[in-house]
Amino acid sequence: MKQRFLSAVAAAAVLAYSGAAYAGMEEAEMWIDNEFQPSVLSKDEQMSEMEWFVQASEPFRGMEINVLSEGIPTHEYESRVLTKAFEEITGIKVNHQILGEGEVVQAVQTQMQTNRNLYDAYVNDSDLIGTHSRLQAAVNLTDWMAGAGKDVTSPTLDLEDFMGLSFTTGPDGDLYQLPDQQFANLYWFRKDWFDNPDYQARFKEKYGYDLGVPVNWSAYEDIADFFTNDVKEIDDVQVFGHMDYGKRAPDLGWRMTDAWLSMAGAGSVGLPNGKPIDEWGIRMEEGSCNPAGASVSRGGGTNGPAAVYAIRKWDEWLRAYAPPAAADYDFYQSLPALSQGNVAQQIFWYTAFLADMVKPRSEGNNTVDEEGMPLWRAAPSPHGPYWEKGQKVGYQDVGSWTILKSTPEDRAKAAWLYAQFVTSKTVDTKKSHVGLTFARDSTVRHGSFTERAAALGGVVEFYRSPDREMWTPTGVNVPDYPKLAQLWWQQIGDVNSGAFTPQEAMDRLAEEMDTIMARMQRADEANDTYGGCGPRLNEPKDASEWLGKGGAKAKLENEKPQGVTVKYEDLIAGWSEN
Repeated sequence: MKQRFLSAVAAAAVLAYSGAAYAGMEEAEMWIDNEFQPSVLSKDEQMSEMEWFVQASEPFRGMEINVLSEGIPTHEYESRVLTKAFEEITGIKVNHQILGEGEVVQAVQTQMQTNRNLYDAYVNDSDLIGTHSRLQAAVNLTDWMAGAGKDVTSPTLDLEDFMGLSFTTGPDGDLYQLPDQQFANLYWFRKDWFDNPDYQARFKEKYGYDLGVPVNWSAYEDIADFFTNDVKEIDDVQVFGHMDYGKRAPDLGWRMTDAWLSMAGAGSVGLPNGKPIDEWGIRMEEGSCNPAGASVSRGGGTNGPAAVYAIRKWDEWLRAYAPPAAADYDFYQSLPALSQGNVAQQIFWYTAFLADMVKPRSEGNNTVDEEGMPLWRAAPSPHGPYWEKGQKVGYQDVGSWTILKSTPEDRAKAAWLYAQFVTSKTVDTKKSHVGLTFARDSTVRHGSFTERAAALGGVVEFYRSPDREMWTPTGVNVPDYPKLAQLWWQQIGDVNSGAFTPQEAMDRLAEEMDTIMARMQRADEANDTYGGCGPRLNEPKDASEWLGKGGAKAKLENEKPQGVTVKYEDLIAGWSEN
């Protein structure tokens, strides 16, 4: 795939800015001078890149297109600022609509099912790579850049610079989505509280080890208990040892499918996703593109001991250590809630909300000091007792530009130009300073982020380290993300309500997933719906045939080993050395 793209680039000459009076070049210079700084490019290089956009967009001047993304600061900047810049430079008007993530997935699914062009492009999570590579409804970008879209593919795109490219590549080795932004779920904690000598001494006396960044879930639980039930109040404010969310909504499904089970240790060893069992518990053999089942009885792990443990801990911690309101929070409410300053740590913190956590105290952020420096830090996520070396240890969201085949070619070309514009090196560094969701390696290594790193609580160091490769999105084992993802939040919601135990809920979830995959198998065998890569389910066997024997991991006698912590400074030193 990469060779095909590079040969296309080699065949194209990079246009140098000559000062020619192209419509849009004066506007481009104005935007470069007044908005698109800093950049990894020199001004001359920026002008050269923009000249290509001006010329390539000429056939589409006056066109109006529609694109859709979820509402995080990065996309709000694109919608509010970059659409205006793109229109002034290229003459193409973009209506960049923002909706909730669940609504974005629903729109993508509707367009794929009906073949009606609802939007000309989507920023659609790479979690759907297994869907897009199978359903054949998304444009294969590798073929597109070498064929129909060659005339609108920038010679300075530099695919190799995108950090998340492996996550948007299908089992066939072709690219289906172009990363726009990405963010990880990391461990977040109040370093000022952890550094308090009194708390350190009290914690050491009670638990027998140092208060520090938890390496395992046992330590995380001990710390949660300590701040909730021992410290209790700081500066006359009640404090809690944990933050999460539990509202019965689609967000709750992402909370679990975003690698929570694998953080506990439910999947198999392997990166970017476990093989044969991934972080959803779906089994797919090495070298195959056919999912074989989610239930333990079919060789999967969705209702195995480690997965059930993961759900039980989520429920226990939410009830025992989080603010009471957290049980009714959704994704968009829980993360900014940290800025209130009454929570000691969060095991599952999305860096998409980093921009909220670095706002000044004058804007209500109580987790920075008077100079605006963070009182908190981000660190690697702790892992559960079933986890073993070589497994993924966290989730990374890669919001990626996706064009569906139902979009008319001229509109698809105009949308592809916009997608490349908002991810171009001319624009990306400034956009990343606003949204703090890094997509390009050159951006995160730019000197302006070296200067700003101390104010971003370790996130820059994380993205510059090789550790970032261990945080990965949903992989190709999931054959149809929209159909399967909607099952999760309903079953997990039944745990939060008390209607079902974690084991009962995961049994029901695994069975429902297998039922849907069985339908997909029949459709694929009859109509080649999934290109021959639809599910091929194993015949059910007694769980004892699989548990600990190539299927889900067998239940541990001790699910709470000794807590282990590490000094934050040692972690950062390791990242910096790498």
